Amino acid sequence: MLQSRKIVLLEANEIPFRIFDRYVANHDASALARHLPACRQYMTFAIDSGHLSPWVTWPTLHRGVSNDEHKIRAFGEDLTEANEKFPPIWELLNRGGVKTGVFGPLHSWPLPERPERFDFFVPDTFANTPECYPDELTSFQRFNLAMARKSPRNVSSEVDWKSAVQFMVRAPALGLRPKTVMELASQLIQERTLPWKRIRRRTFQPVLAFDLFMKQLERHRPAFSNFFTNHVASSMHRFWAAIFPDEYDALELGEEWQEQYGGEIDFCMAWTNDFFERLTSFADQNPEYLILVASSMGQAAASGKRIATQLYLRKPERLLAKAGVGEGEWERRPSMEPAVSLYVAEHRCDEFRSFLNRMEIRGEAVYFDEKDGGFFDLHFGQTNLQADEAFASVDGAPVPFAELGLESVELEDEAGSTAYHVPEGTLFIYDPQNRERRAQPRPRLDTIEIAPALLTHFGLDVPPYMRKPSSFRIVEAR
Repeated sequence: MLQSRKIVLLEANEIPFRIFDRYVANHDASALARHLPACRQYMTFAIDSGHLSPWVTWPTLHRGVSNDEHKIRAFGEDLTEANEKFPPIWELLNRGGVKTGVFGPLHSWPLPERPERFDFFVPDTFANTPECYPDELTSFQRFNLAMARKSPRNVSSEVDWKSAVQFMVRAPALGLRPKTVMELASQLIQERTLPWKRIRRRTFQPVLAFDLFMKQLERHRPAFSNFFTNHVASSMHRFWAAIFPDEYDALELGEEWQEQYGGEIDFCMAWTNDFFERLTSFADQNPEYLILVASSMGQAAASGKRIATQLYLRKPERLLAKAGVGEGEWERRPSMEPAVSLYVAEHRCDEFRSFLNRMEIRGEAVYFDEKDGGFFDLHFGQTNLQADEAFASVDGAPVPFAELGLESVELEDEAGSTAYHVPEGTLFIYDPQNRERRAQPRPRLDTIEIAPALLTHFGLDVPPYMRKPSSFRIVEAR
């Protein structure tokens, strides 16, 4: 292996340059404003076919092949075959002798065999179990998973106190900063007078995680590490219309809504700026490092419709029982609701499939995807159902939602996807050894080119299934 510059990859999910540029224009003293003009910048492009989702496009970036090859379509599915054929970049680097640390990239659960091969390994927030390496991080992951499960759409005011106490006892030694604790306390106080600000709790989960990531980064100094965050993506989906109202032909979300939520994307971006500032300061002190900030795709304006309710499967045991699948014959896996990931005993798959095929909501078939091994990925999420529509039909006969475990949930922010996924994303590279301002043409870079470029950077062979390295290099030729 060649001696190469070390890399930290900040996986800033779905943030397009449109949002970075807006933040820079409005915050000229920020780290992004100071450093972005000296960064090499590329417009990434997701070449994946069909519906673009992060659980599809991040495996493409990580594995160097499109979804037509890796075939990953949902959270919770068995990745054994995909991992054997197209291992993620952290696994390839680690096998090649590159010291590697992993913190939260999508599809990183379960822990790999012999996790001690890695400097640290924290699976993503859709992990089915909380195990991490080193084990001291497991208390954080247990708390992280518990809180994520409580707030799939509306943010719950509840706290899983058992896991919270277990984590907080260990938190200072894990790297949690007093500043973060004070910010979190301020957040909880603000919620007392402005309850709608509970939505900001989504942001504090990656904020807590980033403190712990920095502690591991500073302790181990891996040659490659990555950290995933979704907090801006979540806010853009809901509140894009609050900052770009003119991009909609018909916007049902009025001025009062826009005023209330107009600062939410900036609030999230301020924390992204904080992450970037801490990483660039670390690189300035350790100039062997490069900082890469990337997204696997982006977002753009979508629907300006007011969404009062959305349909969720809250008690899947009722749906499965109706389909003839009994207790002990199925298992739920974490997913991004309103999608639901299930494993059904193989001898019950025919019955379950048949039931789903005979089920309709609002006269439309229920969409689901199925893979070998009994895996089902169900999609609900129907919006603005009226009181007289609170039923599905099976074989043409009405069945109340409650009997199927379905619930039409009121959305506090009344926003669905005011922005949605587009292929164009972001990559920029901060090099503390080259801070000259430069012209920024932002050439297109397909996301499948990033994994082979990382392998080439560390002097490792590029597998034949990956696209051969293009002119793109991690370190700029000088």
